Amino acid sequence: MRSLLVLALSTACLSACADKNEAAEDQLEKAAETSARVAGSLPAALGLSEAQLLDADLVDARGTELGDIAQILRGPDDKVDRLLVEIEDSNPDRYVHVPITGLKTRVRGKDTDLVTTMTKVEIAALPEVKLPTP
Repeated sequence: MRSLLVLALSTACLSACADKNEAAEDQLEKAAETSARVAGSLPAALGLSEAQLLDADLVDARGTELGDIAQILRGPDDKVDRLLVEIEDSNPDRYVHVPITGLKTRVRGKDTDLVTTMTKVEIAALPEVKLPTP
């Protein structure tokens, strides 16, 4: 009986944590989309608008997807200096800051990728960024 109670409480806790993470991700996505809308079509970095940066994938030199751009971040000078990236295939979702310096754009058809010299291992080794809880 005690095992069932512990299992039920653990399941409830995991569900609540997942709901909080999902809410934080939804809030982040809304904020990023709003910022991109407000910024309009003006280039933010690398010749791309905020909306184009958010639509881009972070890839390595061979084109292997490393992550999705979740947010564009600016330094004290109001210039884009880093991107918040959700690491590809992380479970639970894991976010890191990737510096804009050194990134290049690659256009393939209608898709634009941001190419980094970093490897999947190097991206994974970056410090995790915790999303604020809503």
